[in-house]
Amino acid sequence: MSESVALREAAVAALRRLDALGLNRGSSGNLSVRDGAGMWITPTGMGADDTAPDDLVWLGLDGGVRGRCKPSSEWHFHRAIYAVRADVGAVVHTHSVHASALACLERSLPAFHYMVAIAGGDSVPCVPYRLFGTPALSRLVAEALRERDACLLAHHGLVAVGRTLAGAMKVALEIESLSEAYLKALAVAEPPLLSAAQMAEVIERFHHYGQPAAAGAAALSAAHAPARSRAATPPARARTPRRASGRAVRRGRARRPRPRSSAAAR
Repeated sequence: MSESVALREAAVAALRRLDALGLNRGSSGNLSVRDGAGMWITPTGMGADDTAPDDLVWLGLDGGVRGRCKPSSEWHFHRAIYAVRADVGAVVHTHSVHASALACLERSLPAFHYMVAIAGGDSVPCVPYRLFGTPALSRLVAEALRERDACLLAHHGLVAVGRTLAGAMKVALEIESLSEAYLKALAVAEPPLLSAAQMAEVIERFHHYGQPAAAGAAALSAAHAPARSRAATPPARARTPRRASGRAVRRGRARRPRPRSSAAAR
């Protein structure tokens, strides 16, 4: 079995798992995996159960295309992410209920819980609304993900990235769970937030957390992404929190000062 075939099979399996977990429904959401100088991306308008490995479309970062189907209408931001993040090996986009609900409030996900650091900082930013499948949206997403592994799309959904497909899936699942917890907390009161120093400690701890990269499909996906010098694959990218760009982040920040933090589109 070639590496490209294995990548496509892993992508379809992940697509169906997202559907089974309820993070996507019907033809909503999409995902891609890096393969050399391009990516394999899910086709537009097809449900998970109807998508086969041969339906995935290869798009080169230079604009080349290969496949029997049309690519996801969101291919613009997938390609933009790979262009600005050489360490990313997979991109997952969902319309999961709780992350989408938070995005519809145009709120970022703040440091109410330490696991917010799984996205690589002390918040998950929410980018302003732009029409799906447009370069305008892709520019905002790429900018938000320069220093994060997840962002919300106002009135739309969630984008998560990882060095491997398994890593991107893990981030997407965790941010959906955190969004649910945050919305439930908001129903009672505005939750207090962890300080910048506390979140910096979590991010540093995550740098040394977890097992070495596993073999199999996840490692195969990782082999196609230029590696960063990390001793292990942690659940979040370790870096000092930086204030997010004002252009990329919507309101919804907490009261405490801290560092910065559709149509169905497949």
